[in-house]
Amino acid sequence: QAQLLESGGGSVQAGGSLRLSCSPSARTFSGYSMGWLRQAPGKGREFVSAIRWNDGTTHYADSVKGRFTISLDNAKNTVHLRMFDLKPEDTAVYYCAAAPSGNSHRISEPSAYDYWGQGTQVTVSF
Repeated sequence: QAQLLESGGGSVQAGGSLRLSCSPSARTFSGYSMGWLRQAPGKGREFVSAIRWNDGTTHYADSVKGRFTISLDNAKNTVHLRMFDLKPEDTAVYYCAAAPSGNSHRISEPSAYDYWGQGTQVTVSF
């Protein structure tokens, strides 16, 4: 069964930066969009960013535009999310997920994603 293996979470102070990484195993996701979604305590899962594997088209939530950057490392079959100027409201469990091309029109909806990682905690303190 396909898995999405995440790494890179941690704790930082406000204004700091982190890089999250996601590496699919057991299969490739050519044609899929790879996304990052997050869930804060007591809240629903929300879209953060996505990138289409085939052509690198990116999408960002308004709350992270200009601060987060999603990218692909095709040689390492890895998706990165670089997060800068982190704020306490960015604190959440971050999930890597994969959405098939047929769901690309609703890429910001958690239901668009078929495969999910186990999540990695990001904590931003004042």
